[in-house]
Amino acid sequence: MFGKRLRLFKIFGFEVRIDASWLLIAILVIWSLATGVFPRQFRGLPTGDYWWMGVAGAFALFGSIVFHELCHSLVANHYQLPMRGITLFIFGGVAEMGGEPQSPKIEFLMAIAGPVSSIVLGFIFYGIGNAAAGHWPRPVVGVIAYLAWINWILAAFNLVPAFPLDGGRVLRSALWHFHGDLRRATRLASRIGSGFGILLILFAVYQFFYGYFVSAVWYFLIGMFIRGASRMSYEQLLLRDALQGQPIRQFMRPNPVTVPSGISIRELVEDYFYRYHFRMFPVVADGDKLEGCVSAQDVKRIPREEWEQHHIEEIVRPPSNTNTIGPDADALNALAKMRESGAGGLLVTDHEHLLAIISLKDLLKLVSTKLDLEGNRPGLPRPLHG
Repeated sequence: MFGKRLRLFKIFGFEVRIDASWLLIAILVIWSLATGVFPRQFRGLPTGDYWWMGVAGAFALFGSIVFHELCHSLVANHYQLPMRGITLFIFGGVAEMGGEPQSPKIEFLMAIAGPVSSIVLGFIFYGIGNAAAGHWPRPVVGVIAYLAWINWILAAFNLVPAFPLDGGRVLRSALWHFHGDLRRATRLASRIGSGFGILLILFAVYQFFYGYFVSAVWYFLIGMFIRGASRMSYEQLLLRDALQGQPIRQFMRPNPVTVPSGISIRELVEDYFYRYHFRMFPVVADGDKLEGCVSAQDVKRIPREEWEQHHIEEIVRPPSNTNTIGPDADALNALAKMRESGAGGLLVTDHEHLLAIISLKDLLKLVSTKLDLEGNRPGLPRPLHG
C-alpha cells in the first residue's frame, strides 16, 4: 500500500511515518485552504494571511489525523494487538496492524475509537473558537473553526461503511459477529468498500464536467484509494491465513547456489547474476562457512569500469537478524521481516550453517497453492502477484 516513507517521530511507543504521497496532498490542502476555503469564509483579509492560515490549517490537520490514528493504536495496544506504527499517506493516515483482531468486539472498539476521538476533538476546537471569537485575531479564530469542522468531517467520512474505513471495519465486526467467519465478513466488507470507491470515482467525473475541478480531484483520489485498499485488505487477510503456522522448512528449497569469497565483482556478475538470474546470492568461505549475502543493489554501488579491481568481500553484507531466519520460523514472520527490511529474500540458517534461501516469490507460490487446494481463489477481488 505504501511507497517510500520517512520516519517523523515516536509517540507512546508508536512510530509516526509519512508516505511520499502525503507531501503532494499537503500542497493541495494548503492551496485549497489559501485560495478557496478561507477567502470565502473570512473575506477582506490580506492575501498573505490566507496563505499562513492554509499552512497552519494543513499542519493542524496533520496533527488531527495523527491523534485519530493514535487512538486506534492505543485501543489495539490495550488488547495486545501488535501495531507497526502510524503512516500518513494520500488523504489521511492508517494505523498499521501486525495481525487481525481476536474477536468482533475488539475490531469494533478499535475501529470506533478513531471517529469518536475526532468528534471529541472537533467539539474541543469548537469550544475554543467560540471563547476566542472577538478576542483573538480573525485568522487565528478562522483556523480553529476550520479544525472543528474538519475533525467532524473526518469522523463522518470514516464512519461510512466502506472497508477499510473505520465504518467498514465496524460493518465487518457486525458481519463477523453474526456469521462467525472473519474471512467471509472481510470479503463482503471489501466488496462494499470497492463499490463505494467506484461511486466516488463516478461522482468525481460528474464534478469535473460541471466545472468543480478541485472537488473532482479529491473525490477521484479518495475513490481510487478506497477501491484499491478494500481489495488489498482482503488479499492481506488471505495472505496471513495461508502463511500463518507454516514453518519455513516445509517448503524451503535446499542446496542453494552459493558464491565463494575472494572472487572479483566482475566474476560475480558474469558467472552468477547473468547465469542464474537471482537477485541475491549467499557468500561462503572454506566450503560451507557463511560469510553473508550479496545482491544486485550491492553491486550497483561499484562503477562498472571498476568491477575487475574490486572483490566481493568489499560489498558482502554479513549475517544479521535482518537477512537471516531459522528453518522453524513461521512463514508469516518471514514475510514481515522481508517487508520491514525491503529485502527480496532471506537466508535460512541453523547455527550459522546455510540451509536454503527463501524468497518472496516462494512465499507467494505457497499462498497460491494453498488457495487453489482450498478453493478460495475465486473469492479474491483480484489475483495475487509476485
